[in-house]
Amino acid sequence: MTRFPILLSLCIVAAPALAQTTSAPAPITAHEIDGHLRFLSSDLLEGRAPATRGGRLAAEYIAAQLRAFGLEPGVNGSYFQKVPIDIVSANRATIHGGAAGRATATFRYPEDVVVWAGSAAESSAARGELVFVGYGSTAPEYKWNDFKDADVRGKVLLMLVNDPPAPASEPELFGGRAMTYYGRWTYKFEEAERRGAAGALIIHTTERAGYPWHTVVGSWAKEQRMLPRDPSLPTPLGVRGWITDSAAIALLSQAGLDLAELRSQAESRDFAPVATGITVDIAFRNTVEHLESENVIGIVRGRDPIVRDEYVAFSSHWDHLGIGPAVDGDSIYNGALDNASGVADLLAVARVAQQSPKPRRSLLFVFVTAEESGLLGSEFFGQNAVAPVEKIVANINVDGGNILGRVRDLTVLGSNKSSLGPALGRMLATRGMRITPEEHPERGYFYRSDHFSFAKVGIPSISIAAGTDYVGRPKGWGVEQNEDYTAKRYHQPSDAYRSDFDLTGAAQLAEIVLRFGTSVANSTTVPTWNRDAEFREVRERSLRASL
Repeated sequence: MTRFPILLSLCIVAAPALAQTTSAPAPITAHEIDGHLRFLSSDLLEGRAPATRGGRLAAEYIAAQLRAFGLEPGVNGSYFQKVPIDIVSANRATIHGGAAGRATATFRYPEDVVVWAGSAAESSAARGELVFVGYGSTAPEYKWNDFKDADVRGKVLLMLVNDPPAPASEPELFGGRAMTYYGRWTYKFEEAERRGAAGALIIHTTERAGYPWHTVVGSWAKEQRMLPRDPSLPTPLGVRGWITDSAAIALLSQAGLDLAELRSQAESRDFAPVATGITVDIAFRNTVEHLESENVIGIVRGRDPIVRDEYVAFSSHWDHLGIGPAVDGDSIYNGALDNASGVADLLAVARVAQQSPKPRRSLLFVFVTAEESGLLGSEFFGQNAVAPVEKIVANINVDGGNILGRVRDLTVLGSNKSSLGPALGRMLATRGMRITPEEHPERGYFYRSDHFSFAKVGIPSISIAAGTDYVGRPKGWGVEQNEDYTAKRYHQPSDAYRSDFDLTGAAQLAEIVLRFGTSVANSTTVPTWNRDAEFREVRERSLRASL
């Protein structure tokens, strides 16, 4: 008889603990994110290059975490969406150029020029006259055509990076201060292909590109990854590449041309291509491998039978640059901030989302490969989405988690393109936070991460990152940290894990991403593009086609 009250009291004590365990997931903490970040950025993963042992380890780790959290596999019973990757390794290139009657110049690789194959071919070459085509843009909406009626088939094109500057008389030309897609290197190579050029070289300056020359070397003076080429596309460029400003000046001077003067001419709608009389000869052989990488996809299934087949997609890229040119004796490009930190944040979001009461719509977690190779994994997902794109109502991307501490503001790429930006701004205001405009809209960050691949197929998309107003830090400190990272660690081996990272900001960012994504999933309305957004018509076409 004396044991009954004891047993009863044990039941009374135990019951609340059981109820708490089943109803409330553990909050996102800095320690949780630190655990993921340490592993994903360790030397063991050898820089997480796609279609390598280290990349496969990263993908398996992410899938194992999603499985442990209880997310549904996203691809026919598997967490892996296979992504075909062609890996092209160039032997040392020979690069010559010169005007008739003058000595031929040989350019140093990679000090003066970095070139790579335009497709997965066993040999690459671009031999032809060098034609300066200004910014290389054909933009009807701005009444701009750098090519006029010039036939550049078989030529090697020389282009300026970024957009033409907006004059005072047209402050919104090419987005004003903000870069448009016409300013991205990807667009410039695509336009050169459409024009039938043999090759294209983009003139690099740190100010206009948004990153220093060593970033070019770290990104492209190595094996390149690309999706298998769609045979319906135009004939590929033989050679793609960058050339330093100083090397371009020296090359053009052989033909009596002044680059500063050409730049000035290129700022006008009246500009026409300039045939330089310089013959460029670039050739190299390639080693080609046809391999596979993988996107890792999991689903938190929504509760509402009416809209549970609609999705809010969260994305983050797990890859980095792998093993590359040694810097200070280190050749492993660990990519701690870019983007092991973003993956670590999104894994924490996935765990809490699965353990929480389910939203009306489903949540789609997409960890993509080969972002650093040109957004290949997200591009492949956009072309082969696991759900109809018109059913994916929004994309929230995380490329770079916060490793510097808590903030009062966020930087949100695409905040001015759709209803997602204002909705997030309203949520932040309730927390005493705000969205801060980009420090450098001219660098075109919106077109440089995976949300752009979602946007291109019409899905309203934003990318959320820490702002620059850090709690407990003086004004301007956050901007200084961003500039220091870009100058010294971006796409360098020095982007490595450090034990002094302040990941309280990472937990803050992950919690905001979770709450905002859940609010979109629960909303009675779906996000929409602004009237002037370049992706609005794509969305409307896909919605009409689904009717």
